[in-house]
Amino acid sequence: MAKDEQKARYESALARTDRNVFVQRKGAVQVSGRGIPTESTLRQVLAACNIKPESRVLHLGAGTGYGTAVLARLAAEVVAVEQQEFLATFARETLRNQGLENVKVVCGDADVGAPDLAPFDLILVSTPKITAREPLWDQLVYRGEFLCIETGEASKSLLVKYVNRGHHQIGRHECGYLDLVSSADEVYVGLGFGTREVLKRARQRAAHEHTLLIDELIHIQNLDPVALYQALSKHYGIPLGSADELIAALDRHLYAQLSRAYLDHEHVIPISSDGHDLKVACRDPNCSMEELQRIFPGQKIHRILITPVDYRRLWSSLDRHAGSVELIAAPADGNGAEDLLEQKKGNAETRLVAIYESLLLDAVADRASDIHLELYPGGVRVRLRVDGELRDLHHYQMNEEEYRGLVNVVKLRSELNIAERRLPQGGRSQARVGDQRFDLRVQVQPSLHGEHVVIRLLPQNSSLISIEALGMQSNIAAAYKRLLRNPAGLVLVVGPTGSGKTTTLNAGLQLLAQDVTRKIITVEDPIEYSIDNVQQTRVRPDIGFGFSDAMRSFVRQDPDVILVGEIRDNETALEAIRASQTGHVVLSTLHCNDAVDAVQRLFDLNVNPNSLASELLAVIAQRLAKRICEHCKIEDTPDPGILKELFPKGVPQGFRCYRGKGCQHCRDSGTRGRVGVIEYLQFNPELRNAISRRTPVGELRGLALDSGLFSMRDSALDHVIQGNIALAELPRILPQERMAPEKRGQWQA
Repeated sequence: MAKDEQKARYESALARTDRNVFVQRKGAVQVSGRGIPTESTLRQVLAACNIKPESRVLHLGAGTGYGTAVLARLAAEVVAVEQQEFLATFARETLRNQGLENVKVVCGDADVGAPDLAPFDLILVSTPKITAREPLWDQLVYRGEFLCIETGEASKSLLVKYVNRGHHQIGRHECGYLDLVSSADEVYVGLGFGTREVLKRARQRAAHEHTLLIDELIHIQNLDPVALYQALSKHYGIPLGSADELIAALDRHLYAQLSRAYLDHEHVIPISSDGHDLKVACRDPNCSMEELQRIFPGQKIHRILITPVDYRRLWSSLDRHAGSVELIAAPADGNGAEDLLEQKKGNAETRLVAIYESLLLDAVADRASDIHLELYPGGVRVRLRVDGELRDLHHYQMNEEEYRGLVNVVKLRSELNIAERRLPQGGRSQARVGDQRFDLRVQVQPSLHGEHVVIRLLPQNSSLISIEALGMQSNIAAAYKRLLRNPAGLVLVVGPTGSGKTTTLNAGLQLLAQDVTRKIITVEDPIEYSIDNVQQTRVRPDIGFGFSDAMRSFVRQDPDVILVGEIRDNETALEAIRASQTGHVVLSTLHCNDAVDAVQRLFDLNVNPNSLASELLAVIAQRLAKRICEHCKIEDTPDPGILKELFPKGVPQGFRCYRGKGCQHCRDSGTRGRVGVIEYLQFNPELRNAISRRTPVGELRGLALDSGLFSMRDSALDHVIQGNIALAELPRILPQERMAPEKRGQWQA
């Protein structure tokens, strides 16, 4: 059967089945829960199945029969097994009323299946509580399918299909994440612990008091917490733990890797880990495990439900061994760290600290370079810059008072004056997330409606990137390596903030560090990468130790290679030129737009043209473009407007481009990571003569093109053709006048 025909059958079955008739009522209480999955969930399940009109289907955990009804409209015969008698009776009557005579509803143990009625073409398991697989596989025909729910990343429900290949061979295929249970409101109503009106009131109280919905429900209804948690444990298939057992298994070293404020805010406590499985105690069965999964990648998270009393007992046990600080202030002397906030905090302050730490976790998990906190009349806006692009975080809801409190938390952590709201302030602090350590550069800027904050995250223990992994074309990479072997001269890497200049320089340093015959010294602000066999120094403007001061002292350290983090002023530029003239290779960065513009930028810093002409070896200008996700790359239809700008004389024959359609690996963005788009200019005698005469920048670029300038346009097009970046990225990287090919061969030195 063709896929389109199969999909049409599935959609018809869904359209003919009214989900509302499978909602059971017991008096004033509506019974729903996992027995009534959503239509979108069923659609996802059906997409993983191959149900033919002659198929025989076994449905385990049928609930009230909604999913069973859809299956009955697709298959010749359906056997449904439900353990709870009242649900089985309701499903049997409702299915009969719907005119579905090809269904047999059995009240029994779903773990056993229906061996007397086997074999089946498909076995669908709608509950995660069924963990026994092998006995049920014996009830499948050859090539039969077995769909079930397993625990995946972040403790989410993963739909998995097993196929009987015969001779006791079973194939396994993951079909994506799904949620076969209803919302928290539906669950509490369905279990008989409150009406919708009670749930609405409890949710309002929880939002106002910053507590859990389940706590307010217990308070309003005067419920027995143990009975409620036992029911939730049975419903969700999550084991209910006891404090005594969990305290005995508690790994305090694991707890020390995480923030107390964050864990307290999320109401979770990590218990133990063997490197593969992470056990986490939680008070809310619906709590998200996303952040913990990001901190412990590759480990399977197992939730353990605990009552409020046992939760408090766990914290009491941990408090006796407390002493971990995750957010640490910038050390005054560079050798230590001090906690700026007291360990004992009020509820409001604890919540604000937890929000700040949760922000940092989100930023680290999304590979963000910056966090933006902004206040407007319409509310608070929180954004992350990921792969050079700002993205809103909508799940941080704060009023103006809470926002100002959060800004004060950021200020305190960065050693800024919380009383000063009229002037811009800049500071720094450090944070540890799992095994990762970050330097946080904080800038607070007064604005019309309040202070805005930008926090830059600089990883301190990131792995270094090699020159080959930068995204340079092979000829440029080879030329860059050759530059590093020069006995003396100045090499510049230029571009805007956040364009990867430091990464490019450190890739070169990593290569240089392998040469034991050369001494390498760096001065940076901050030190972003720790490199073995390289003497690294951080500038300290607060005590009068800047780039130029470091350069003057460095030449007396007998180095062969000097890296200057950035040329910011005339003094640093002159010291870099002098170091080059005295026989050192000098590497540095500069903020400007392209390779030729770097020359004019140094002229603006009053560098002597003759000195610059004699010492400047090469300039690498770069931008970062979003890399297409390798897992969902497809061929793209190019935008005619972009093509017209790129190829005004006509598109080359056979031109192809690509894009990412979006998948779980890239979070449906179509891109993952970034790649360098490089402009490379190596100086020859003609260019040196032009520099010494202070040739205008327009004429100098024309001469550079004649002298072999590899332009950013050439690099970007190479990446497009190779399928590294999308064609739509080019207008973001290239100015309009650089989209078309630049004219060459018309300038004279």
